[in-house]
Amino acid sequence: MRIVGGKNRGRNIVAPNGKNTRPTSDQVRESIFNILTSAPWSATMDGAIVIDIFAGSGALGLEALSRGAGFCLFVETEPKARAAIRENTTTMGLGGVTRLHRRDATKLRIEPSNLRGPFTHIFLDPPYNKNLARPVLRKLGAQGLIADNAVIVYEMGKDEEPNLRGYEIHDTRIWGAAKVMFLGIARTGAI
Repeated sequence: MRIVGGKNRGRNIVAPNGKNTRPTSDQVRESIFNILTSAPWSATMDGAIVIDIFAGSGALGLEALSRGAGFCLFVETEPKARAAIRENTTTMGLGGVTRLHRRDATKLRIEPSNLRGPFTHIFLDPPYNKNLARPVLRKLGAQGLIADNAVIVYEMGKDEEPNLRGYEIHDTRIWGAAKVMFLGIARTGAI
């Protein structure tokens, strides 16, 4: 795996060994960021405040930082994945613009010192078919951590049909076994 765009383009990404993580491929990551760059509903990546939840190797957050994001909070509980994220952020010199949070994503409690404002880009890549995105988004919403213009990039199994009441679906794409939905907060719905 490697960074596919921005200032760190071509840099290798260390992925954790084992079967506990499922890294988003370079091609899918490139497609996600091409959509985020060109879509009229997407917040700009320049200076973005990003959270990469169920981060694995941290590839989505690392890609966002390479493309101009100002800060990324990685959330991951798996020890090998956290080690990979630490190695990736250290190798790329990103220590000053990243934090690594070791907590169950469904029980997030984020202290103000761990971020620099509400998140403009939320990358969610939970284990497939576990219905974990909704409780995570509820937690973020209850803490006021979702910016009004936030883009939520939610990767799931291609056959999943999640309950997305309170969210507007901007776009949906299927790549192989994965479905990626691009969401925003519905102006009339509750989370």
